[in-house]
Amino acid sequence: MSASSGLPHGEEKARVVRGLFDAISPRYDLVNRVMTLGLDVGWRRRAVRELHLPAGARVLDVACGTGDLCRELAHAGYLPVGFDFAFGMLANARTDAPLVQADALHLPVAEGSADGVTCGFALRNVTSLPELFTELGRVVRSGGAIALLETSRPDNAALRAGHSVYFERVVPLIGGLLSDREAYEYLPRSMAYLPPAPTILAMLADAGFPSVRRIQLSGGLTQLFVGYRG
Repeated sequence: MSASSGLPHGEEKARVVRGLFDAISPRYDLVNRVMTLGLDVGWRRRAVRELHLPAGARVLDVACGTGDLCRELAHAGYLPVGFDFAFGMLANARTDAPLVQADALHLPVAEGSADGVTCGFALRNVTSLPELFTELGRVVRSGGAIALLETSRPDNAALRAGHSVYFERVVPLIGGLLSDREAYEYLPRSMAYLPPAPTILAMLADAGFPSVRRIQLSGGLTQLFVGYRG
């Protein structure tokens, strides 16, 4: 039995995730800042820095939410386009970038039309990671880059224990006070969808990103997968 066996899968997962993010979209940014103590801002800036693309590069932000990464991309001199399948997120977005409602597994863009792709904390929310990575390989040009942020658990035993208590008990309390407790109880549980980091790296290599690495941020609270299209 897989670690995610008690969680929704397939079309049910897509329905649950869309409804969840529609529900929390009005206060999504506020809860993010509070529950990460503002660290999420630095994580996104690091992801953008790791792209190493020329100014004016077209970068797709997949699962863009309310536009945090789009704003960072624009500030860095890139031309971002945001995609999200939760309309509530797009309706509450705070960015000047073009926004498109679309499934991350079926992006409405031509093959090789993007210089880069970013994604912030959404790998565990798609219905198929291999399909997502194949789609990124389709849309990113040869020599282009990806920077994918996702939650993680620290390797250090003490940090890992503290993280578990905070993420599984404190985060739902914060979410309940500021937004939707049920949603923020689901989000920590959704980490069970993530395969081990070496498996993710292998998937990305198979999808056309032979030069790929994992960077641990803030002591392993967050992980960043950076890859370059072959």
